Amino acid sequence: MNETTSDSVRNVLFIMCDQLRLDALSCFGGTVIETPNIDRLAARGVRFDQAHVQGSVCGSSRMSFYTGRYVQSHGARYNRIPLSIGQRTLGDHLRSQGVRTMLIGKTHMAPDRDGLATLGLDPDAPEAMYLAECGFEPTLRDDGLMPGVADRSELPYNRFLAEHGFGGPNAWHTAANSVLDEDGRRVSGWLLRASKYPAIVPDELSETAFMTDQAIDTIRAAGDDPWCIHLSFIKPHWPYVVSEPFHDLVDPLDLPAPNRSDTELEHDHPVLQAFRDLRVSRAFSDDDIRRTVYPAYLGLVLQIDRHLGRLFAELDRLGRTDDTMIVLTSDHGDYMGDHWLGEKDWLHDEVVRVPMIVVDPRPAADVTRGTVSSELVEAIDLVPTFVDATGEITPEIDRWLEGQPLTPLLHGQPQEREMAICQSEFAYVELGPTDDPRRRRATMLRTDRFKYILSETGPDLLYDLDDDPSEQRDRGDDPGLADKRSELKERLFEWFRDRSNETTLDLQRQLRSSEHGLTASAQGVLIGYWDEAAATADGADHHL
Repeated sequence: MNETTSDSVRNVLFIMCDQLRLDALSCFGGTVIETPNIDRLAARGVRFDQAHVQGSVCGSSRMSFYTGRYVQSHGARYNRIPLSIGQRTLGDHLRSQGVRTMLIGKTHMAPDRDGLATLGLDPDAPEAMYLAECGFEPTLRDDGLMPGVADRSELPYNRFLAEHGFGGPNAWHTAANSVLDEDGRRVSGWLLRASKYPAIVPDELSETAFMTDQAIDTIRAAGDDPWCIHLSFIKPHWPYVVSEPFHDLVDPLDLPAPNRSDTELEHDHPVLQAFRDLRVSRAFSDDDIRRTVYPAYLGLVLQIDRHLGRLFAELDRLGRTDDTMIVLTSDHGDYMGDHWLGEKDWLHDEVVRVPMIVVDPRPAADVTRGTVSSELVEAIDLVPTFVDATGEITPEIDRWLEGQPLTPLLHGQPQEREMAICQSEFAYVELGPTDDPRRRRATMLRTDRFKYILSETGPDLLYDLDDDPSEQRDRGDDPGLADKRSELKERLFEWFRDRSNETTLDLQRQLRSSEHGLTASAQGVLIGYWDEAAATADGADHHL
């Protein structure tokens, strides 16, 4: 595809923020900060306020975003679990349509080194690039997360900081994610007390500014060739440290009260108890700590909004706004003390329900601009949406996809969507010893009213979201909802049984095999026939 028509999109700008809560954005009802640039984006597209990720941590969630497949299907269940080279991704599908697919920022993808070795490929060799980089062309791969004292000075962001006077073996840690306290002492951003101070680097040298600059330069260089750019910000993911003035724009007194109750502490579910006992959960359950850290988190969101304003203005200047589909979303949320928890990993809405804004530039989407959709949608819906927008979902592509394109919803057409699925894997979380780590997982099925969680460790959980939208009261043992639990459990097991792992042959080709006489008997494979007459009567090829 080399030109935009009313039926197609030339470019895709796929923006992801790491650990961004839905309620941090004013266009999604957030009341503490204003995010004007993201709000203006929402006014041009559709806000999906019931968008759900498929994994409750970075790695598993992102691999679903990039493959269009459930965690159950792609297998990368947690961070640093390699994505099999047998999986195909967004980049693979769009390249087949002539769309160059580039990465700026984070994927959290771990390469399948064993699979590459089987093929005799070096992960660092050019011919292995797409297999080792989740299908993307890594214009600037930067996952952040560079703690410790190791020499990481050759990484692009650290080289950039060194050029601006912030040298050393790991300026990401010692400058971008550290602060100077009131006594002038350097304090690591990993320590929560650092959150009330500004980062050592100024805003224009922050990770967010650096990646935005890279995106602008990449779009300028792309010219008129079709592209998909995945701009994947590291923030507002911890360390919760932000440059001035963003560190001091939120009054702690303006923060909403945490979504938690003493009733939750009485709930004796072993997994929830174990998560509440984690150090990070105990920290964020302390009101003083929460009031120190949350303003910095929201400051990071304000910083992202500020720099997205620069990016959107450049798209306007280059004339790319009217032929580019823009998506803004998050790989998961952040508990911030809600439910007496910190971080992510579990299946409350604060983690699994994320902001999703989709701007479709085609005239057919004019009817939905500035609207809100409350349809249940999933992260895996974005890959088919992009493929459908820039070209065609061919049978060769369709066999890989488990999501549905959002195109009908974007164009004001009805689409049946009954549930969303998310999986939590916590064998890698420091929850204490266990006899069988494989049982440390849970699967959520969400309908318009209920959230059912099949827990492999401890009893199942059920929330009636009409009566309890804050998810503070588990109804898993309520006898009045026994039939509903049974129904949802059966629906979940039906979902498990329906996973499409037969990716080497698409369904349509399988169906056509019988339609075109490619049955076994038509090919001379005769099973159960007594003699030539029986075979002839059935049209089987029995001739020598």
